[in-house]
Amino acid sequence: MTISFVRIVPAALALALASIGFSAMAQTQAPAPATAAPAAAAPTTTEKMKEAGKDAVDATKSTSKKAWSATKRTAKKAGHATKKVAVKAGDAVEDAGHKAADGMRSAGHAIGEKIPGTAENAAVKK
Repeated sequence: MTISFVRIVPAALALALASIGFSAMAQTQAPAPATAAPAAAAPTTTEKMKEAGKDAVDATKSTSKKAWSATKRTAKKAGHATKKVAVKAGDAVEDAGHKAADGMRSAGHAIGEKIPGTAENAAVKK
């Protein structure tokens, strides 16, 4: 049972044309019935997306303002804290320097008292 090429081509061509017609018909909208009352104006997808975009922009602006303010506050706090720590560190270094200098003077006086001919030795002898 051999089907000839002449019979297959017209059948395939008919199927191809029918599928194109069905595809085109599926893509077009059906006409609205003339007796139907117009529906309430529901927002379209484009309008919904525009509104969502506006909301997103507003939220981003608000969030960025909050972030900027928080960054400024934190930077000020960090600056003040750094200044306080620097002052405390400077005071600690100064105190340590004074204590070291006083210790050196005390050691110098103690050594000078033992060396003859120095003012410290003469003061001890009096």
